[in-house]
Amino acid sequence: MLMTMGWLLSSFLVTVLVVRGSIGYARRRGMLDLPGQRRSHQIATPRGGGIGVVVAMLICLPGVLSQPPNAWPASVTAGLLSGFLLVAVAGWWDDHRSLPVLPRLLAQLVGIGLVCASLLATGTSWWWLFLLLPGGVWSVNLHNFMDGIDGLLAQQVMFVGAGLALLAYAAAQPALALAAAVMAVSMTGFWWFNRSPARIFMGDVGSGSVGLLIFAFTALLWQVEPALLWPAMILSSVFVVDATLTLLTRIWRGRRWYTAHREHLYQWLVRRGRTHAGTAAVYLGWNLLVAAPMAWLAWSHLRVALPITMAVYTGTSVAWLMLKRRCLRRDLSRMRHVAA
Repeated sequence: MLMTMGWLLSSFLVTVLVVRGSIGYARRRGMLDLPGQRRSHQIATPRGGGIGVVVAMLICLPGVLSQPPNAWPASVTAGLLSGFLLVAVAGWWDDHRSLPVLPRLLAQLVGIGLVCASLLATGTSWWWLFLLLPGGVWSVNLHNFMDGIDGLLAQQVMFVGAGLALLAYAAAQPALALAAAVMAVSMTGFWWFNRSPARIFMGDVGSGSVGLLIFAFTALLWQVEPALLWPAMILSSVFVVDATLTLLTRIWRGRRWYTAHREHLYQWLVRRGRTHAGTAAVYLGWNLLVAAPMAWLAWSHLRVALPITMAVYTGTSVAWLMLKRRCLRRDLSRMRHVAA
């Protein structure tokens, strides 16, 4: 228990100290996100604060994952840390100066590939690579897409990390449970600076890195017990649905889907007058009232976990469509009023 508390406290303190330092560093280097038509904030804000979470995880994860009982093989830890570091470096570079899409995607593919290779080395069939690789790359990018307003992504990572920790603990995987808890506690330290009004943004160094960690921890749970994939996916359902449906909508409408925009549901809620904190509260409410109890239901009834997960994603998609349509109607009504 003392060692567990030590790891949790260390991750929190390291994150807080590094984030505090990164605020001044970002200002000196001109790493500022300026307000604009495709942004949801109103003042110039430093970016790159996710480096605090990255440093904390690089320090804590090797010791946490190798902690008995049920320590993970060194090859798994090495693959996870190597892929995590590669994605973080690419994000850190992009936070300093824009990194073209192809090099960034290549870094993500290699990083996720390292994580997948470590799983394959433990006996997982290589056929799974065709699902794991795109799934991991999507996790990295969707968490980057959803990092657009104060506190939202940090809040989500805290929720998902806590949920994955509980699932791992219930599966008798204390090392994995502590790793997910360390991620959640570290993100709590960052959230203190990122809550509305944000003093610093996470930046690509943080958003892509935590996307990789959530994918990796979910994949490790799946390796322990395949049916645990479904409650783990339910925890991330609101982010997956918002990012995926927004991307598909932009592709269907023939827009440049890979460019910056403000068309995610959370961005539309802000555009229609909700505060950043109020919008984050909507997502938190959905997580606590829908995702958390349904994830518990799927965990407690693993034989029907897949249908439960499908029902959750269907319901989340319907809610997304209804709220998006409501936002669009208000926008159209406002435009007509201005024109009149």
